[in-house]
Amino acid sequence: MRLPAELRMVEVGPRDGLQNEARSVPAAVKIALIEQLAEAGLGAVEAGAFVSPKWVPQMADSAAVLAGLRRRPGVRYPVLVPNLRGFEAARAAGAREIAIFAAASETFSHRNTNCSIAEGFERFAPVAEAAGRHGIAMRGYVSCVVDCPYEGPIAPAAVASVARRLLDLGCYEISLGETIGTATPGRVEAMLGVVMAAVPREKLAVHFHDTYGQALANLMAAMEQGIGVADSSVAGLGGCPYAKGAGGNVASEDVLYLLNGLGVRTGVDLEKLAAAGRFISRELGREPASKVARALAAKSAA
Repeated sequence: MRLPAELRMVEVGPRDGLQNEARSVPAAVKIALIEQLAEAGLGAVEAGAFVSPKWVPQMADSAAVLAGLRRRPGVRYPVLVPNLRGFEAARAAGAREIAIFAAASETFSHRNTNCSIAEGFERFAPVAEAAGRHGIAMRGYVSCVVDCPYEGPIAPAAVASVARRLLDLGCYEISLGETIGTATPGRVEAMLGVVMAAVPREKLAVHFHDTYGQALANLMAAMEQGIGVADSSVAGLGGCPYAKGAGGNVASEDVLYLLNGLGVRTGVDLEKLAAAGRFISRELGREPASKVARALAAKSAA
């Protein structure tokens, strides 16, 4: 299959990336980061998560972040919610899009959300009903779509089952999360082949981590299967607190450089994106994980 002519990038750095940072990031910094990412041309930027601050203290100020944003027309600012209580808090804060998260692994589901996959869907049902009633869009995530840190390889049929249930619940799109970064292109292709038999290709997105340096290769494999939406994280922020040693999300700068080279349209400006990555990396006191960001910085300093 030919590569898609365009790809929609979903920026997850301000939520999925920052939520695992030990250093507290002030709301003003998060707001500045989100606004820089929107200015770079990204049409969807995860803005926060309405989860228990006991478990994810970095996201405790998500309401303040939403309140402080200067929202750009045409840009979506989804927030993660685990249950109806989280949904109501997100709606009260002005959220117009939410995301819910499931896993293809029973053990990971218990470790991540303290419930089984089935129990998770029981929690999602009232969220989906309320989202529909209030006209709030809903996106779905599936974790561990290739491997689980506890169970090992995950059967593609299990991924397809969870993805289909999220679609039937009302999610407009399902993001398939390769949570621990161990996948290789052949395994991604095999998984997608099974999932696409259950969920239409145009309803799917991919979400890769780069622990073993395979994220861009895996993205290529997904694009060759016709997938036209990919999550990524500026400066390569992120990881997984429930998967020891898991690397960060694939860096948005690296994804964009690849896509530019392939002639795949995104509408995102690389220089502005890299500047946003440098901004948050300075705040965190380290260099960006993105190879492209480092190369651009070295070039400008020469």
